[in-house]
Amino acid sequence: MFEYFYNEILRKTIISFGTLFNGISIKQDGSTVKVPLAYGPTQKFLARLEQAPNLSQATAISLPRMSFDSSRKVTTTQTIAVKNPDDGTDIKKVFMPVPYNMQFELAIMCKLNDDALQIVEQILPYFQPQYNLTINLVSLINEKKDVPVVLENITMQDDYEGDFTSRRVLYYTLRFTAKTYLFGPVTSASKDIIKTASVRYLAGGSQSTQRDVTFSVQPRAIKDYTDDVVTTVSEDIDASQKTINVADGTTITVNKFIDVEGEEMKVTKITGNKLTVERGQDSTIAKEHVRGTGIKGIDYTGREDSNIIELGDDFGFDGSYSWRLTD
Repeated sequence: MFEYFYNEILRKTIISFGTLFNGISIKQDGSTVKVPLAYGPTQKFLARLEQAPNLSQATAISLPRMSFDSSRKVTTTQTIAVKNPDDGTDIKKVFMPVPYNMQFELAIMCKLNDDALQIVEQILPYFQPQYNLTINLVSLINEKKDVPVVLENITMQDDYEGDFTSRRVLYYTLRFTAKTYLFGPVTSASKDIIKTASVRYLAGGSQSTQRDVTFSVQPRAIKDYTDDVVTTVSEDIDASQKTINVADGTTITVNKFIDVEGEEMKVTKITGNKLTVERGQDSTIAKEHVRGTGIKGIDYTGREDSNIIELGDDFGFDGSYSWRLTD
């Protein structure tokens, strides 16, 4: 059931959250002090206090926790498909993402209350109550999403560590929720495209005249995906015209299909720069076209349109059949 994949979504979300707070600084005695940001549990730094009594420098740490949000769950059996962002040909398929909430605590530890207030005041104006982070969650399909980071609440604790008279620590804890998405494995959708299909059956009234008939079909694209303009219309044509003049007939192939402003035509004959065509193919509507309109070829380039058929495309079929007598 399970296969290995790792989109690094949780890691990217944690890093993106941390970058929100890595440039905070405060003023102390007329000088600017940058607040260090570290990733780890608060208890780790509390243990360090027992060994380092000097609390003159403020420290901020982030501590993530994760919880599942059932109210944001969507249908996970539905798939989405996109073109490979690297070459634009191979179709990548992935299941719909599962929404998850990641909870973070930003703990601010200071000796002076004014230091803590400076840090808090530099953070709060950006959360009203949320701030959107744009994260490239799945680089294989270049899936970028705005992940809302919501400020849930703020608490303050005035505590003493060790000796009552010598060590005082102020804690400001800001709790956030990042509404991220988790994606499953990314696979190639090309293997899901039907390349050929065949049906075999017996035809005939009696056993002596029965024929074993095979009908085979091959799917093809019914529109141009590669946006390749092969030539142009050289004069105006109306909706019923069966012959059209083009600028260069050598770029057209007989028995192939062309796309003229969304109307699909099948080229049945080529005489110089004059084409004989069948209009309104594959349920497209025959209409008027003016001189200079671009003609796009379907399956005319190295990047064949049939190889990048979109999922769900109601593509057409070219068929042939053969038969033989049975024993």
